Amino acid sequence: MLNLIIKGGPVMYPLLICSLISLTITIERIIFWSREKRRMDRRLLDEIFGEIEKGFYEKALTLGKKSKDYLIKIVCFALSHHKSSMLNVLEMAAEDEIDRMKRGMVILDTIITLAPLLGILGTVIGIIVSFDFLGQAGIEDPKAVTGGIAQALFTTAAGLTIALATIIPYNYFVVKVERAARSIEKCTNSFEIYHKEQK
Repeated sequence: MLNLIIKGGPVMYPLLICSLISLTITIERIIFWSREKRRMDRRLLDEIFGEIEKGFYEKALTLGKKSKDYLIKIVCFALSHHKSSMLNVLEMAAEDEIDRMKRGMVILDTIITLAPLLGILGTVIGIIVSFDFLGQAGIEDPKAVTGGIAQALFTTAAGLTIALATIIPYNYFVVKVERAARSIEKCTNSFEIYHKEQK
């Protein structure tokens, strides 16, 4: 592995950094989503909505206060500010939760684009060096030139591998965020309906 990094030249080092960042964010996001799944409590959410429907806001807030379910957190935030503009309060709480879910996604997206470009840059630099060597040494040692080009292609292979390894978890996390956003939208719509019925 170390030998491949050395052979690939200086561009292999930023590629290595990209791969480490991608791996770190991917592991962190997997832990994040598995934790969020464990925190989900739809039965408690239904119970809270039952109390809201009856107009017992304080009881509903007490029920949900200790929960870490992101939907219950949004509802509790809205309940604690029910005298304010409800639409703005719900939007603010929902945006905070979605921002939390999107953490690191921009970096992964950047790595998907950046890694292949860095790979191509490394290859271009390697080819320039090889042709420069050819210009100085002539065609007496063609193996040195072709060997240099082969080494230069390591960076393209590395860049594409990093991008491919990043795009799969990235798309998985995008789907998770979209599903969560739909759940939040349904939850906030239900809250608005129950809240309006109490007016």
